[in-house]
Amino acid sequence: MADQTTGLPNPPPFDPEAIPEAATLSRGGLSLRLEWRDGRAATLPADRLRLRCRCAWCTRDRVENRFPEAFGGIAVTKVEPMGGYAVHIAFSDGHARGIFPWSYLRALAAEVPPVALEAPERQAA
Repeated sequence: MADQTTGLPNPPPFDPEAIPEAATLSRGGLSLRLEWRDGRAATLPADRLRLRCRCAWCTRDRVENRFPEAFGGIAVTKVEPMGGYAVHIAFSDGHARGIFPWSYLRALAAEVPPVALEAPERQAA
């Protein structure tokens, strides 16, 4: 049954609070900055995103102990929306199979050390 005000199934199949207000890819694709309505923001480095890909290929390589421990020099080359619940991220090493739900990216952002987790930038008066 859908909620009359939002048109979303009740309850929605994803966490609407996990959807960021802004997602900004840095110049050169070295990081993805996410900002949420509740004032939280985080910058996720491209290598962290690549290491945390959960696609079937990466999962298989982890199980078979063939997954690299690092992806030096990796960059995000494309970020495409997937419905309202996720983004598809492609990387400079040619890997383009990862679908990253917003809720998963929010959880990754919560793991970022406190120094890297930032409040929204405020303009000086």
